[in-house]
Amino acid sequence: MGVRTNPEFIESEEALEEVLTHPRRELIEAIAEVRSPLVILGAGGKMGPSLAVLAKRAAQEAGHQLDIIAVSRFRAGGQREWLEQRGIRTLSADLLDRARVEELPEAGDVLYLVGLKFGTQENPSLTWAINTVAPHHAAERYRGRRMVALSTGNVYPLTEVGAGGSVEDDALTPVGEYANAVVARERIFDYFSRESGGAPVALLRLNYATDLRYGVPVDLARKIWTGVPIDLSNGSFNCIWQGDANEMILRAFPLAASPARAWNLTSPQAYRIREVAEELGSLLGREPIFTGSESDTALLSNAGALCAELGEPPTDLPCILARTAHWVKKGGRELGKPTHFEVRDGSY
Repeated sequence: MGVRTNPEFIESEEALEEVLTHPRRELIEAIAEVRSPLVILGAGGKMGPSLAVLAKRAAQEAGHQLDIIAVSRFRAGGQREWLEQRGIRTLSADLLDRARVEELPEAGDVLYLVGLKFGTQENPSLTWAINTVAPHHAAERYRGRRMVALSTGNVYPLTEVGAGGSVEDDALTPVGEYANAVVARERIFDYFSRESGGAPVALLRLNYATDLRYGVPVDLARKIWTGVPIDLSNGSFNCIWQGDANEMILRAFPLAASPARAWNLTSPQAYRIREVAEELGSLLGREPIFTGSESDTALLSNAGALCAELGEPPTDLPCILARTAHWVKKGGRELGKPTHFEVRDGSY
């Protein structure tokens, strides 16, 4: 699989969505493995809409009759219409409402994207509900169905920089309520995988997906552009282009197993905050301002197992940084949702 060394500057959100939803050959060849209908729970988040359309486009190019049902509360204006215009059936549902979940249609395969991270400090009970009650309702409704469920690299504790990152069988002893709630989410899916006659589940522990509106490179570029100091205390990170993450999620269904199996989904390399910020500063024509000093540990994952199965993400960091700097310089819209990559105590 070729690496995209050409940054292919992106000039608009329409062009960005085209890039994010354009299927590569590897996905077109693999999409026949996905059973119809594909029910996507939590399809209204940062990744869900482009993921649903990517799946639809890949299936169309493959000649695979794949019906896609996108389920979400759909609070963001225009999302449902955008999806339906592209051949995706949408349903509004709150997964905390057990009766409503029971009414959802049958599925061939299930993709679970629901989670809550930011705001945990202000409302921890809601974080626990969304990360435990909602998965329980979904797992009961789709008992026995093959599922790919997103998790997070936050389930791991901080690891030594330079040691290769946490691997899937490391102990899950994270810091903070959010991360522990996600461990509970994983345990619920694993329980139902074991108790429902061997329903296969793949748990994808994602570390920092990024497009041009959200992600660690966007946070860094915005700080550099506006002269805000960059905290170096959490001095290394992983990240993956959102389009690559979406593709790997859709290709992960054959990797589901019973008991549930976890896979780290991120870049195969770790990147230093200082070095990435300096490169972005060069691209932006502005000098980054740093504060603090780099710690010996950081939240890092080792994606070697998944890359061995699916190949490495094709979009490299220089491409991501060039696209990001161009987007920030031209005033491209952002989601206004910082990643808080600098947090080390689990407080989100």
